Amino acid sequence: MNNLWSRFAVRRLRSVLVGIVILIVGSFLMVRLIPGDPAIRIAGINATPEYLDALREQMGLNDPLPKQFADYALGALTLNLGASFRTGQPVSTILLDRFPLTLELAAAAIVIVLVVGVAVGIVAAILTKGDGPRRVERLFLFTTGAFAATPEFLLGMFLVFFFAVRAQWFPVAGAEGLQSLVLPALAVALPAAAMLSRIVRVQTAEVLRTDYIRTARSKRLPAWLLYARHAVPNVLTATLTIGSLMFISLLGGSVVVENIFAWPGLGTAIVEAIVARDYPVIQGAVLSLGVIVLVVNTGVDVILGLTDPRASIRQT
Repeated sequence: MNNLWSRFAVRRLRSVLVGIVILIVGSFLMVRLIPGDPAIRIAGINATPEYLDALREQMGLNDPLPKQFADYALGALTLNLGASFRTGQPVSTILLDRFPLTLELAAAAIVIVLVVGVAVGIVAAILTKGDGPRRVERLFLFTTGAFAATPEFLLGMFLVFFFAVRAQWFPVAGAEGLQSLVLPALAVALPAAAMLSRIVRVQTAEVLRTDYIRTARSKRLPAWLLYARHAVPNVLTATLTIGSLMFISLLGGSVVVENIFAWPGLGTAIVEAIVARDYPVIQGAVLSLGVIVLVVNTGVDVILGLTDPRASIRQT
């Protein structure tokens, strides 16, 4: 077993290292494919050719591409992501300032996903069990399908229009207080909550058909106690694993939604950097998000390996 765990750990470590190399190469090539000259973006179209050339020299853009890549890769491996072309701030400072707000949005979204997804899924399974009403099932499938198919940015625009502009219950944009968090968190969370509720409904329906649930019913336990004691715990174990995997997509959704609500997180910083052709910030943000995804994926694999050793054995 120790040998199997060693092989599992080596395999995961190798995957992470390969992933980091791909991220470094990919982020470098990606920004070079963006049309536009960073020097012109910063100095303006009326700048003299001499000034633009001096600015490119200062930013290292006159160096051959292999040297630019070597400098970036070495800096990334030593946690030195360079300085912003626009502001001169260290990229690490910009990321550390912005990332907590993105993490706050993603964390609020995952709470909504787990609460709404689990609750709606369990209630739907109870209401549609056996020969339950088909109208409830059709309504559930239609509603969750509609939310799951709606992109986060489109849902965000609907929420802004109806609840911020028309009803004026929430601020249109910004990150001032809890009220500002509600709409962007809902925009990120509701599509994922709809998908999770479908998964939970299927899992709950399977649990409700098991022998020990029938035995518990024969003891004439109150319905709420039956579900709370026997059905919910069995569903939550698998749900938490799915939720941890969903966190990655929620993080990506947060980056998109931030720009609709002017939420000053990492997503807004990325868009601002793309507009300004601020190569170091774009590279640093993409690399950081990619590493977070790798770490979360690896963590989930390790947890699954601990809870079900057969999973890690099959993967080695």
